[in-house]
Amino acid sequence: MSVPLLKIGAVLSTMAMVTNWMSQTLPSLVGLNGTTVSRGGTSERIVSALYPSPEEGWQIYSSAQDADGKCICTVVAPAQNMCNRDPRSRQLRQLTEKVQNITQSMEVLELRTIRDLQYVRDTENLMKTVDGKLKTASENPRSLNPKSFQVLSLDLKDKVTQLLPLLPVLEQYKTDARMILRLREEVRNLSLVLMAIQEEMGAYDYEELRQRVLLLETRLHSCMQKLGCGKLTGVSNPITIRASGSRFGSWMTDTMIPSSDNRVWSMDGYFKGRRVLEYRTLSDFMKGQNFIQHLLPHPWAGTGHVVYNGSLYYNKYQSNILIKYHFRSRSVLVQRSLSGAGYNNTFPYSWGGSSDIDLMADENGLWAVYTTIPNAGNIVISRLEPQSLEVLQTWDTGFPKRSAGESFMICGTLYVTNSHLAGAKIYFAYYTNTSTYEYTDIPFHNQYSHISMMDYNPRERVLYTWNNGHQVLYNVTLFQVIKTSGD
Repeated sequence: MSVPLLKIGAVLSTMAMVTNWMSQTLPSLVGLNGTTVSRGGTSERIVSALYPSPEEGWQIYSSAQDADGKCICTVVAPAQNMCNRDPRSRQLRQLTEKVQNITQSMEVLELRTIRDLQYVRDTENLMKTVDGKLKTASENPRSLNPKSFQVLSLDLKDKVTQLLPLLPVLEQYKTDARMILRLREEVRNLSLVLMAIQEEMGAYDYEELRQRVLLLETRLHSCMQKLGCGKLTGVSNPITIRASGSRFGSWMTDTMIPSSDNRVWSMDGYFKGRRVLEYRTLSDFMKGQNFIQHLLPHPWAGTGHVVYNGSLYYNKYQSNILIKYHFRSRSVLVQRSLSGAGYNNTFPYSWGGSSDIDLMADENGLWAVYTTIPNAGNIVISRLEPQSLEVLQTWDTGFPKRSAGESFMICGTLYVTNSHLAGAKIYFAYYTNTSTYEYTDIPFHNQYSHISMMDYNPRERVLYTWNNGHQVLYNVTLFQVIKTSGD
């Protein structure tokens, strides 16, 4: 009998219900496929529902279902509203933009018509004068002697000259009339497309559907938090959030679980920096708006900073001192030397940049990754007490830090990349729970060819990277072996 790692109970039945609801109610939103495998004489149904990127909504990477129909799954459920990604929603947004364009064109036509109409009104008296003189001449031609005819001719010539600017106005009227015909045709086409969308949506109440999807996302978020940890098996394609700052830097959100803090922090540069920008939301960060500035009392070194439970943890410049800076009080709560740790480019990552000390957080808490002279430059992992920064436990991985591009912790396991340049992959994993390691081969796309920061956020289950002046996210796939007391 296997050691029970996770009992499948009411929560799993709920997930079975949710998965069933997905397959029945949202066939156009979720693609389901199944493969039956055998493990220990027990058949399990592996269900996957994958989207190309986290921006497309939640993702179900794996689930196991027993004979009673109870299941559990590994999920990444981003906060973005999936309904916004629906093709029909995109169509409606495009139609709205077209309507706005037509409205703007109509406003331009209206303004031009008002202007031209005023010009025509201004020439009305002039035209009446010309008309009156022509009538007089035609009704009483004997009154025109050579002298009066010459005066009348010159007068009419002057009046006609004044009327000549009316000709372009009339030409503009013709052009506007043709434009109105085109606009009318566009409106007719828009009406046809809207009718087609309405027929496609049928009897569905779109708002009700959106609310049901939001409820599903909430359930999947809850499921994800209950699933616990797993082993990294894959990294998604990169999602570029923004291009800002210099070649080196770091950006992050709070890694504390649970947390409702949506702020984003950005720290440009890798040494002697003191300015931290705080954005209210990821959307504000993407737009570069609604931010405040924190001026740290001590400059930082490297890019291995982390925000944990409302405080920034970073390495003080030209030292192995760790600092805990509290954002709300704008004060240093504690600072402590990381005994024996190299600094000032003694043992950096392969890209240099004073990256000797790398602070990070995962599901198990706060960590420091660094090297010491007694460890011959090999990577050392220490778990830290967040309040005092005291070292609780230390592991020597045996992997040379200068051969590492970057590293990050997931579920107590340190994953190390073999380069910071194009072609990099996750090459090494050290498991602190067993003090063992293995060499891995997990590729990922280094889109901008120079990663200077790579950190995992356990709250969102994504990798944050700073890549050659670009702020990039990667989704991760975690594998779990599900064991129950019945196995």
